[in-house]
Amino acid sequence: MAIMLVRAASPGLSDSHHGGNLKKKKRAPARRWMLCSLKYGIEPGRSSAVYSSLAVSPAGEAVVVSSEQKVYDVVLKQAALLKQQLRTQAPPVLDVGLQDLEIPRNGLKEAYDRCGEICEEYAKTFYLGTLLMTEERRRAIWAIYVWCRRTDELVDGPNANYITPTALDRWEKRLEDLFAGRPYDMLDAALSDTISRFPIDIQPFRDMIEGMRSDLRKARYKNFDELYMYCYYVAGTVGLMSVPVMGIAPESKATTESVYSAALALGIANQLTNILRDVGEDARRGRVYLPQDELAQAGLSDEDIFKGVVTNRWRNFMKKQIKRARMFFEEAERGVTELSQASRWPVWASLLLYRQILDEIEANDYNNFTKRAYVGKGKKLLALPVAYGKSLLLPCSLRNGQN
Repeated sequence: MAIMLVRAASPGLSDSHHGGNLKKKKRAPARRWMLCSLKYGIEPGRSSAVYSSLAVSPAGEAVVVSSEQKVYDVVLKQAALLKQQLRTQAPPVLDVGLQDLEIPRNGLKEAYDRCGEICEEYAKTFYLGTLLMTEERRRAIWAIYVWCRRTDELVDGPNANYITPTALDRWEKRLEDLFAGRPYDMLDAALSDTISRFPIDIQPFRDMIEGMRSDLRKARYKNFDELYMYCYYVAGTVGLMSVPVMGIAPESKATTESVYSAALALGIANQLTNILRDVGEDARRGRVYLPQDELAQAGLSDEDIFKGVVTNRWRNFMKKQIKRARMFFEEAERGVTELSQASRWPVWASLLLYRQILDEIEANDYNNFTKRAYVGKGKKLLALPVAYGKSLLLPCSLRNGQN
């Protein structure tokens, strides 16, 4: 099994996230893959790795744009927005927009407080971590979390059976109005206020809605390239939404796009972990969120998943899927250290706890058909001080420089 982590060659994007002198460095022609291109697998009868990535012929004639490259284009746009704000050092604009909703006195505060209550109810560990952040950043993260949760519940909540593509189109129109300062309700108003204070772009939000559309029309993914795009839509987008709010440590030497890419990697890792944890639950709904080509290479099929019997073939298949997810977590770790120190704890806590789900799948002998892997309360409590300790470490970019 060959495993490779390779980075994109994107001309003119080697500058730091700091303002001031932004120097462009010449790069070799783009013949590599993007930062988070973590695809591995061996075709029967071949000794080389098979990648689902950007393919360019030696003459530059044929180009197949992979999901990774499409997503990386979004990453670059988000990074450019943040760098532009840091260059201009423009002060945040307070309470802009919010044109059509009548907001009572203290209405925004109440809206943000309600977002915090929802975050505390559904993501207790993450919520505790946000309490260390500055008030403005903390409230903004709550607002983003609530919008993402409301979006996810459109297809996974109690009314999911009644959701249609038209309903998602209406939700996207509502999103556009929200970004234009025309929120529909107080929870929307909290997010509308947030995007007036931070360089947050609408594209990741639109992409998350597109992920919900995927759930309505698609129940199989023929290869990891397709699955990667789905993971980006439903989870990687959250990282891109959050980086402008979390902030990058002033002392960090990492490029802005590398921090965004690490945030993307964390979202991909979390969603892959969700998929591996929920194989049995998804199968009972007729869904298989696993690469069909890799199942076939392992001698498995959808029928094997529906039968739900743990075999050596299934164990070997799961070992490779878990290994891939852990590689994304490793990439994410390097980026978490580059965030503003006050913002790191909730991200570290989320990363450590989600990664432990993979350990629990292994502890269950890879039986994710009838056993749901979860991290017990004791392990969650132990993870909090570990996450806090990691949040105090110097950014990787500085430690590497010292070495």
